[in-house]
Order: sequence, then C-alpha cells, then structure tokens
Amino acid sequence: MREWTAIIPVKRLGAAKTRLRGAVPADRHPELALAMVRDTAAAVLAAGAVSGLLVVTDDPQVGGAVRELGARVVPDPGGGLNAAMRFGADEAAGLSAHRVVLAGDLPALRPEELDDVLARVTGRAFVPDAAGIGTVLLAAPAGRPLDPRFGGPSAAAHAGSGAVALGGGWPGLRQDVDTAADLDAVLTLGAGWRTCGLLRDLGLAPECAPAA
Repeated sequence: MREWTAIIPVKRLGAAKTRLRGAVPADRHPELALAMVRDTAAAVLAAGAVSGLLVVTDDPQVGGAVRELGARVVPDPGGGLNAAMRFGADEAAGLSAHRVVLAGDLPALRPEELDDVLARVTGRAFVPDAAGIGTVLLAAPAGRPLDPRFGGPSAAAHAGSGAVALGGGWPGLRQDVDTAADLDAVLTLGAGWRTCGLLRDLGLAPECAPAA
C-alpha cells in the first residue's frame, strides 16, 4: 500500500465558513469551524494509507488542536487557498511524497472512505463534492505537482487540467459543509463526535449520532 501525506489548509477561525454563519450563535461559530476541522483531521489520521497530516494554517488555536491529534503544522504562505495547498503539498511535503489535499470541513468523513479513494489513485485525481460542482479531495502521486484549482466550479477546472475524476459513494467524504443545509446533511450521515457534541450542547441536534 502506498503511504500518503495528507494536507488540509485552514483559514483563521474568525474568517472561516462565512456562508455557514447563522447556523449556530455568532459567538460559537469559531467553535463549530474548529470542531469540523478536528473531526476531519482525526478521520484522516485514522486512515491506514495516510502516513502523516500537514495542516497549513496561521491560526494558533487550530494549530494547537491538530497538533494534539498528531498533525504537523506549517504556516500559511498567503495568496489564498490554492497557494496554501501548493505550499503544503509540493514544498512542505515535497514532490517525492504521494500527496492528497482535502477540505477541512468533512466532519462525516470515515477513514475507510479515504483508504478506498487512495487505493484507486494512479495519477493526479480528484473527488467532486456531493453537488458535483466543487472538489473535496485532490491527489498527486510522487513526482507530480499538485496544481490545485479550488474555488467556484473546481470539479470542471480539475478535470480540464487533466486530473481524473474518481467515482464512488463515499458520502462522508463528498459532503463538505458550506451552508446550514450542508450541516443538516452531515448530521444525517453521522458527524464526528466533536461536531455532534457542540451541536448537542447548543440544543440544535439533540439526537446527533457521531460517526463510527
């Protein structure tokens, strides 16, 4: 089995997930963003194909939280999401590694989903989000630049750049959280215990069942 280095870029919590604002009280919004990052990171680190996780961030709270889980933290170089992904994958991890970048808002991700995806990668490849418009994962094997095209209709942009779209169920992987409706979908799938715990504490999802 190939060993992959995973990379997750994370904005400062105060600027994260702006379209999700209003789903929880304003003063708890950063907590929700952090809970989703922590659940995502924990699932990634539990995948058998992943040898390590790099989190690209300048937020000290995010850095401390993911270090506790076993991730390595590298500073955001500036220049936006794609610049952070390129830096983490091609410079911090290095072109000699097999690299996979993921969104940081996948609280229903299961480790076995990520293992299944990575077992199918033979070249540069991506997984579209649940809507088929965005991208939740982009993988590049050793020797291949990542060349991320995230933002807007990124699934079409990645396909146009020569990356192969990987097809499969993987509901937890494909369901990122940009809106309150996305959060409801994640709760139906079974979010991680940190996200579930926060929403239960707020009385917003008393029946939330954490992902296994």
